Amino acid sequence: MGFVKFGVGVPTATEGLMYPVPYASIEDAVELAVMAEELGFESVWGNDHIASQRYVQAQFDDPPNYYDPLEYLAFVSAKTARIRLATCVIVLPFRHPVVAAKQLATLDHLSGGRLVVGVGIGAYREEFEALQPGVALHRGRYAEEAIRSLQLLFTQRRASFDGEYVRFADVESYPKPRQPVLPILSGGNSVGSKDRAARLGQGWLPACLTPEELTAGISEIRKTAADSGRELPAGFEVAMQMGVAVGATAEAARDQFESSHIYTHMRSLSKSTLKDQRIGDFAARNLIGTPDQIAEQVRRYAAAGVDCLAGLLFAANTMAETVEQIRLFRDEVMVQF
Repeated sequence: MGFVKFGVGVPTATEGLMYPVPYASIEDAVELAVMAEELGFESVWGNDHIASQRYVQAQFDDPPNYYDPLEYLAFVSAKTARIRLATCVIVLPFRHPVVAAKQLATLDHLSGGRLVVGVGIGAYREEFEALQPGVALHRGRYAEEAIRSLQLLFTQRRASFDGEYVRFADVESYPKPRQPVLPILSGGNSVGSKDRAARLGQGWLPACLTPEELTAGISEIRKTAADSGRELPAGFEVAMQMGVAVGATAEAARDQFESSHIYTHMRSLSKSTLKDQRIGDFAARNLIGTPDQIAEQVRRYAAAGVDCLAGLLFAANTMAETVEQIRLFRDEVMVQF
């Protein structure tokens, strides 16, 4: 079993999705990241949404607050010294790669080289329609072009790209990221996500897989990389996104999880991002149980190949409950590792 790191999911755009409305002010979100560093967590992971989803609008009277993850992480970088700052994930079609390259390189410098870029293709049609109404977009092909063009902008003096969706010519973008290789982790469970991780990425960022499914996914990535003539880079990171519910008994923990908005959100993704996961299995695909039961689950994931339990989302309905769950997880679970 390898060493496993722990990362907290921060509320950049979780209100109305994983948590009720209202849930977290921007001050709460920043304080949570600072607390995570103080408690010994290795990383914080912020998600990315630009417009309220229709099912969220129908569920709540008030609109959710969605904070830009890159600006948020830049502010957090000034409040912290050690913790890695990660996106989980930024949605690639939301930003032109020339703009994203500038933002990401700047953030990597501001943070002293602590940035991790989890990327994804997005799940909600209404957000794409808010940006480009009526424009047809194959998200997987766009993601391929975006990752390739970002890597060119990060490494070449002058970069050009002429793709189906992404086009730019002779762009000189400086500074380059502070890290020699800015880690890009391909987010998602799909075949396309694993393929991009194998051929282009420095890591894979799946969600809610069993240890057996995770092991199979890693094997698939290694085979795809070998078939494409690529050797996976040293330090290729497997970071798993999961929900957490720590309870005095297994039954109490499961009840807590299934009454949370995290569970509701996973149900909403059961026909898209999590379409291969059966709803009835969600409790077995997240960290749910007593502290000792969760610690044993962590050991199984570490043995399966997880490097970081990333963007952990704690089943709670208020910020106070979230803080209580995080402290309990640190005191009762993390101390065992």
